[in-house]
Amino acid sequence: MSSSEEAASAVPAARRGRPGYDQRQILEIAVQVFIEHGYDATSVSSLAERLGLSKSALYHHYASKERLLELALDEAMGSLEAVLREPGAAAGPAGERLEHVLRGAVRVLIDKLAYVTLLLRVRGNSDIERAALERRRAFDDQVAVLVRAAQVEGTVRGDVEAAVATRLLFGMVNSIVEWYRPTGPEGASELADDVLAVALDGLRTS
Repeated sequence: MSSSEEAASAVPAARRGRPGYDQRQILEIAVQVFIEHGYDATSVSSLAERLGLSKSALYHHYASKERLLELALDEAMGSLEAVLREPGAAAGPAGERLEHVLRGAVRVLIDKLAYVTLLLRVRGNSDIERAALERRRAFDDQVAVLVRAAQVEGTVRGDVEAAVATRLLFGMVNSIVEWYRPTGPEGASELADDVLAVALDGLRTS
């Protein structure tokens, strides 16, 4: 093997070529930068600098900063919406379906922690953000329907308006992004048990 071949073989495969990151890696780092500095305050130049890339190398993978935001928010919302399509959320007693959705939301939050954190911090300053917020409202509306069905069923107390109960439940779930650390003692399943115990005990009829 020649010296040039030896040098080439010493370069990690993920770093060969240009720009040295795949699309997924760029998206994940961009999400972290958006969280740290705010989406509006993050320029393409600062993002490229964080990645150690030229702007042209960044544009090789993504046409714009807006596209990165769009994909990141879709990652979060798409995962949450998928929970509502799972068999446990679609069939069975309403109270059990509600528990399934809450457990699934906790799982998504932990699995997609950075993406959900970014979703919860958007304020509707662009068409992309407003579209994500509209999807969030639609998701909440579907959960409120489940809460209402559980009230009719008698498994959830009926003296709390369903939409208010939904906001309170997801206020607790969403607060996880502020304190949860993946290196902590609890995984998704254990944390979901805790959330359900605290969040639903006040709503259960028995």
